[in-house]
Formats: sequence, structure tokens, C-alpha cells
Amino acid sequence: MLRVAVVGGGPSGSCAAEVLAKAGIETWLFERKLDNAKPCGGAIPLCMVAEFDLPESIIDRKVRNMRMISPSNREVDIHLDNQDEYIGMCRREVLDAFLRNRAADLGAHLVNGLVTKIDTGTARQGPYTLHYTDYSSGEATGEPRTLEVDLIVGADGANSRVARAMDAGDYNVAIAFQERIKLPPEEMAYYEDLAEMYVGTDVSPDFYAWVFPKFDHVAVGTGTMQKNQSLIKGLQQGIRERAAKRLLKGEVIKVEAHPIPEHPRPRRVVGRMALVGDAAGYVTKSSGEGIYFAAKSGRMCAEQIVASSAGGSRIPTEADLKVYIKKWDKLYGPTYKVLEILQNIFYSNDAAREAFVEMCDDKDVQRLTFDSYLYKRVVTMNPWQQLKLTCLTLGAVLRGQALAPSGYRPVPSAVRSAAEVEAMEAVGAAIKGGIRTPQTARPSVPVPETSSVTIVTGTQEEEREPALAGK
Repeated sequence: MLRVAVVGGGPSGSCAAEVLAKAGIETWLFERKLDNAKPCGGAIPLCMVAEFDLPESIIDRKVRNMRMISPSNREVDIHLDNQDEYIGMCRREVLDAFLRNRAADLGAHLVNGLVTKIDTGTARQGPYTLHYTDYSSGEATGEPRTLEVDLIVGADGANSRVARAMDAGDYNVAIAFQERIKLPPEEMAYYEDLAEMYVGTDVSPDFYAWVFPKFDHVAVGTGTMQKNQSLIKGLQQGIRERAAKRLLKGEVIKVEAHPIPEHPRPRRVVGRMALVGDAAGYVTKSSGEGIYFAAKSGRMCAEQIVASSAGGSRIPTEADLKVYIKKWDKLYGPTYKVLEILQNIFYSNDAAREAFVEMCDDKDVQRLTFDSYLYKRVVTMNPWQQLKLTCLTLGAVLRGQALAPSGYRPVPSAVRSAAEVEAMEAVGAAIKGGIRTPQTARPSVPVPETSSVTIVTGTQEEEREPALAGK
């Protein structure tokens, strides 16, 4: 009987282990942090709820309103009028635990362990020996163990040990930084079913910043590409400043950072080892979405293993596993390419960002965007829509040149009068806690305090100083 190790217990690994276990294949699912709360916006598309049979209990908020905010603070609202449609907002520790436990209930061996080394056999063709530290006993040091398997699914994040073992090649990683902030009732009520996205050089030179609602707090964060990651703390301060009047008296309860792949790895299958999720590089440009694609890649990879092994009765070949890659690239390759082009165009400067937000005010653009996001399908435009979109883009870009600001200012409160905000600020309404920022960087803003930042990387976790040097 085929023996498979799935390294990493996030959505990609858990969904792979679920499919394998259902097929009766002997499966081990490794996860070091069973309470892992990966730094993540936590947005999932509507189609994922049905496709992966997710219960409503894991969805904190059903967002039907998205507010886009330009560099000059122009605000454009995007509404989902159909009450059956929504963007689900989840906490990753809740979503991941549900998927992981479901796989275990179906027969996968859930191992609370950290894989430290992989012996890959002759020419990386296996059999494979995993060396890992087992923390099942609850002891801090754990016990060293080994396991021999026929095949490995690497779902262990951007700093994947499986990828290193199989010589999958490097990729650039962006950095996402996020603070979880508890708000007073009035401010929290504003975010009941609303998420905000901010664009501007102050919050990111090549991506966007967000304020996303969770169960009892909001996630406030930003991201940037690897070449600009030394700026990340200043960019996080930028979104705190821009959204400050909507985050009055907020208190930071957690600070998180995480590397995000900018593109797929050069090799995603080597021998009988295959990569899925972040380990493979399946995060989209423009939106930065990764949860759905992680879960989908894990499922597709596992389905190919089940089919190629005849239900676990034989060991698939490297060529068998590469069929999964061909199917993936055919299904999602165009989507990744289009989103990369959009990011290069509309996140390049503040004039382009102003144009991007203006275009979001068009109903056709909104419908096309939501249909492609909610249902993960390529939406075709008729000739009239294509012509309209082209004219709209050109006009918005020209106007964006005039609207791009020379500086940035906070957006006004959505629930309090200017006088009330001013009075609260006079007695101290700044966000408490969070990142430590050099006094010289933004002297007009109180400097929050923290001692370190948790960088979560698949099945491992490191404590680093807030400078976030390296990946």
C-alpha cells in the first residue's frame, strides 16, 4: 500500500491529506503548530465554501461591501446586492484547524511534529526518510523520530524544507505584515460587513493595505515585494496613519508577518515529491489571494496521486505527478498572468492607483471583478464591454495624473463627527501597542511598542526583531 507524507497542515496540506485518506491511502500529516494563526487577510471566495464543504461556523464575517480608498482618499463602494453572495472572512487558526481535523477524522495520521531533514534516496527518487521532532507528548524538546514513505507532498509554506530537499529552486517572496486590533463598539460596528482596501505609496509601493473585519477585531496590514521589504514597518505605519480616525482607541492584540511567494517555483515536482500551496508559489498578483488556490492545489495534487496509484496499489512515477502541474497551469495560468499585468499597471504609481479606484466605481467592472473572484472563473466581455473598459481605463489614467496627491492624510471617521474625533485625539486616542517605529521615521505619530514579531513559515516558526531582515 502506498505511503504518503504531507508536510504542512495548512489548507493545501490538509486538503491533500483529506483526499488521500478518503481513498484509503496511508497518509501522515505533519504540522508543528496545531494552534497556528498564520498572518493572513483571511478572505475566502464564496465558491470555496460549497466546493470544500465549509461550515458557516468558521466564517467570522460575511462581507458584502468593499470600500476602495485611493491615495487622495477618494472612496469607492462596491456592493454585493445578492444576499446569497459574500466574501468570507476567517481567522486562519480556525479555518486551518477545521480542515486539518477533518483530514484526521477521515483517517490521516496527524503528527504534531517538525520535519527537520529529508533523505531523498538515489537521484531523489525515494524511498524517502523523514527525520522529525515529535511534540505529541507536550514536552518542549520533543522526541526525534523517523518515517519512511513512498511519496511526499510539500505543503510547508514559502520556506519549504521539502522544496529544499527536492532542489525546487528559489523564488522571490513578498512580505505581508499585519496587526490585529481590537476596536471600541462604534468603530467595530462600522466594519460589520465591510472591508477596506487602501492604495498609495504611503501604504505600499507595489501592493495594497487592508482593514478586514474578524470575529471581535480587525486585521490591519500591508504587503510589498521582496525588493522593498526593508520598508515594511514604515508602510504599516502608513496604513495606521491613513486609517487612524477609523481605528480610534484601538489596541493591538497581535503582530504578525509572513513571506508570500511572488511566482511559482522553477520545479514543483521532482521524483515522487510534489509541492502545493505557498510552497509551490500559488499566490496571485494584484489581489495576493492564496487560501483558495492553496486548498485547490492540495486537492488536485492528491487526486492525481489517487488516480495514478490506482487507489494506492502502486507508486506513481514523476511523470504521473507532473500531470497535476499540467492541469494546474492550464486551469489557472491565464488568471495568474492577467493579475500580474494588472498589478504592474495599476500599482505602479499614485496616478495609476487613482485610476484603478475610479474604475472600480463602474458597475460592469465591479460585476466582472466579483464574478471572477467569487466563482473562480474567467469572465468574458462582449465587444461593447471591451471598448467601454478601454475608454474607461484611458480616461481614468489621464485624470489620475491630476488627482495624485503630493501628500497623504487620514480618512475621516465614518461613525463620529470631526469635533468628537478631535476631542478624543486630544486626550489620547492613538492605537496602543504594535510595531516599534523609529522616532525619526514619522515623528507626528506616537510610537507603538513591541519586542518582537512572529514570522510563521509553514511548519516552523521563528522569533525575529521587527526589522524583519531576510525572508
